[in-house]
Amino acid sequence: MAKTVNVNQWADVITQAVKKYTEDVSIAIEKETKSTADLVLKEAQRLAPKKTGEYAKGFTKTKRKLAGGVKYIIWNKKEYRRVHLLEFGHAKVNGGRVEGKPHLRPAHEKYVEGFVDRIKKIIKNGG
Repeated sequence: MAKTVNVNQWADVITQAVKKYTEDVSIAIEKETKSTADLVLKEAQRLAPKKTGEYAKGFTKTKRKLAGGVKYIIWNKKEYRRVHLLEFGHAKVNGGRVEGKPHLRPAHEKYVEGFVDRIKKIIKNGG
C-alpha cells in the first residue's frame, strides 16, 4: 500500500529513496568487484607457469579503497619482479629469446570483459 505524503515532506521522501538506492547499488557493485577479482586471481594461478608451483601460489589480491568505491589489484607477492618477464618473454643472457607464457592478461580479459555489463545491470535493477 502506498504511503500518503504531505507536500512539505516530499523532498525528504525522495532524498531517503535515493540514499537507499545508492547504498544498495554500492554494496552490489562492491560484491561484484570482489567476485570478479576472485575469479581473475584463480584463473591467473591456474594459467601461471608451474615449474615448482611456488610462482602460482604467490598471486594475491589487494583491496584499495577509492573515493567512489574499491578496486582490487591482482599481483604476485613473492615474485612481482618476474611477472612481466614470464608474461611477455625476455632476452637470454647468451643471446636468443625466451618465449612469453601469458597468464595474467588472459585471466583479466576472460573475466573483466563482461564486468561493465554486469555493473550496468546492477545499476538498472537498483542493487
